Amino acid sequence: MAQTVSEPDVLTKSEDSEPGPTTISGGHLVAKALKAEGIDVIFTLCGGHIIDIYDGCVDEGIDVVDVRHEQVAAHAADGYSRITGRPGCAVVTAGPGTTDAVTGVANAFRAESPMLLIGGQGALNQHKMGSLQDLPHVDMMTPITKFAATVPHTARAADMVSMAFRECYNGAPGPSFLEIPRDILDGKVPLDQATIPKAGQYRASTKSIGDPNSVEALADLLVRAEKPCVLLGTQVWTSRATDAAIEFCRTLNIPAFMNGSGRGTLPPGDPHHFHLSRRYAFNNADVIVIVGTPFDFRMGYGRRLPESATVVQVDMDYRTVGKNRDVDLGLVGDPGAILSAVTQAASGRLSNGAADRKAWFTELRAEEDAAYQKRLPRQLSDSQPIAPLRLAHEINEFLTEDSIYIGDGGDIVTFSGGVVQPKSPGHWMDPGPLGTLGVGVPFALAAKYARPDKEVVCLFGDGAFSLTGWDFETMVRFNLPFVGIVGNNSSMNQIRYGQIQKYGEDRGRIGNTLGDVKYDEFARMLGGYGEEVRDPKDIAPALQRARESGKPSLINVWVDPDAYAPGTMNQTMYK
Repeated sequence: MAQTVSEPDVLTKSEDSEPGPTTISGGHLVAKALKAEGIDVIFTLCGGHIIDIYDGCVDEGIDVVDVRHEQVAAHAADGYSRITGRPGCAVVTAGPGTTDAVTGVANAFRAESPMLLIGGQGALNQHKMGSLQDLPHVDMMTPITKFAATVPHTARAADMVSMAFRECYNGAPGPSFLEIPRDILDGKVPLDQATIPKAGQYRASTKSIGDPNSVEALADLLVRAEKPCVLLGTQVWTSRATDAAIEFCRTLNIPAFMNGSGRGTLPPGDPHHFHLSRRYAFNNADVIVIVGTPFDFRMGYGRRLPESATVVQVDMDYRTVGKNRDVDLGLVGDPGAILSAVTQAASGRLSNGAADRKAWFTELRAEEDAAYQKRLPRQLSDSQPIAPLRLAHEINEFLTEDSIYIGDGGDIVTFSGGVVQPKSPGHWMDPGPLGTLGVGVPFALAAKYARPDKEVVCLFGDGAFSLTGWDFETMVRFNLPFVGIVGNNSSMNQIRYGQIQKYGEDRGRIGNTLGDVKYDEFARMLGGYGEEVRDPKDIAPALQRARESGKPSLINVWVDPDAYAPGTMNQTMYK
């Protein structure tokens, strides 16, 4: 529902004050719409097309965090959304400002992260005349957003911002894009022509359980199952379904595996938390429930789920259910609402045998423990150069319940994926299925800005850090301390492995070898804290000193360049 903005809604006047303005600019309307949406910060890199938005943000009390590259602004808006559960916003100028942000928007699109990118554009009265930085932004953004449009008139600026945010939540969430021409932002309209949707009154609930008959069918399947398991994916966290997922697992007594942002739904040590036995569980389960995870390359396009199992898929997007692999039952709706409904439907109907499932849990726990013991010697290795698994082990030991862990890299982060386990929901961040390198610094920036009470720990590959690492200075400038670790092997090792497999050792170093960069010195140069580590026994003390420094930090850890993660060696593109 739209609200006509009358004069008292725009400013407060005392009886003795001068008459207030009778017009409002497009940039100020944008800022009012952002405020109504709950936006308290924009991530941006300045440009002449967009500065009236800054002026409006100052008046609305919205912080302006200026970064050194537009890709960082877009990634930070994505990261802010993941941490807070509210949409993030990035504002960039026209032309190269918008094209620089494309990667961040594309990453949010594949990761189903709601954010708005606002891009500048040349004035409408210069349309197709070759104005400065004029490009067909909407055409470029349409394939990687849920909504992309041009604001055609100053009076429409606010309601189109709200429209873009609404589209972010159409089905599975994702990004939207608005281009706003310079004369639209700078132009002014009478107050009685400007509209701003009222906060909280222009969006329907998305907490749908879908088809109630399917809920009952899933409850029946799980009541009868002898060896069920569930995979809790990113949408469990996106929809803030943590409590519902925990109740589902405990009430129905189902072992749970987690991936993506769903990691941490159940903490390590919880009797229903499993991590290393997923393949075994999938191969031996009679019912497998996949929640909020598509059958993409991470799931072997669904082929990792045996035909012998009854497979159920729960997702926010109808297009995802049954894609790449047939399913026995599909449910479309909010994961939390669906899991709660299934729990309620099944409560009181579980037989003692099904509710117990002691033999199934014992079987899985034995497999879990065997896998852990097999890997443990490499996790505790004292070798030099440092074994990547030892670095991952030390990071896992270092994390607390308040540590948000961010992985930004290829092979080094693949190593960490099997070892590092967040201890709380919403405390794991990775790029998602686009596999974008360079998210680490902007995610850390957004996470620490949004949650200053939390510790932020980020593991970088040396190649990944170099992509957006200059915004380490932004974190210094805004006093946003975090513990950064660079697993430095002077290589793009994930690609190097693939080249060796395809073309042999003699061509394994083409196009993937980096210099021996001392990232600890880089951190100190920019005003942060830095240390170099070559001996594994020095990792833990260095991490502790970084924590105590109260500064953005980089611990430069030299790791073995000839070690490859199992996940790297098993990638389908090398098969």
